[in-house]
Amino acid sequence: MAERSKKLIANNKKARHDYFVEETYEAGMALHGTEVKSLRLGKCSIKESFIKIEKGEVFIYNMHISPYEKGNIFNKDPLRVKKLLLHKYEINKISGKIQQQGYTLVPLNVYLSGSLVKIEVGLCRGKKLYDKRQDIAKRDQRREAEKNFKVKNLY
Repeated sequence: MAERSKKLIANNKKARHDYFVEETYEAGMALHGTEVKSLRLGKCSIKESFIKIEKGEVFIYNMHISPYEKGNIFNKDPLRVKKLLLHKYEINKISGKIQQQGYTLVPLNVYLSGSLVKIEVGLCRGKKLYDKRQDIAKRDQRREAEKNFKVKNLY
């Protein structure tokens, strides 16, 4: 089976800064027609969104999809709650970890996979302030090393 092309629509950079991403899952989304058209134009934000599991179903809250310009009366509320489509065993596994071990579900990316809208969901653990500082220090060291290496290779 051929690999589907992926087109990134929205990225949650803050999530990787604030959380340790342990596992990632690909989920589909239950959307209306005008929402899909708006997503194809790239009008989406997941910065303030969060995910909850209720009665064995997964929902995403505060995901903003701008109304489609030519949608007229068919446009839906931009912040309406959207259902995520995951397999039952994945939902059970995730809910078990969330209840017992203090993990949380965080939306990482929204993208088009072929003609389907998908969302990458991360099972994450929160970072402490010192963890964030360590990450920043490592990133600065890596940049400094790359800069020194680049300067040496010029001459």
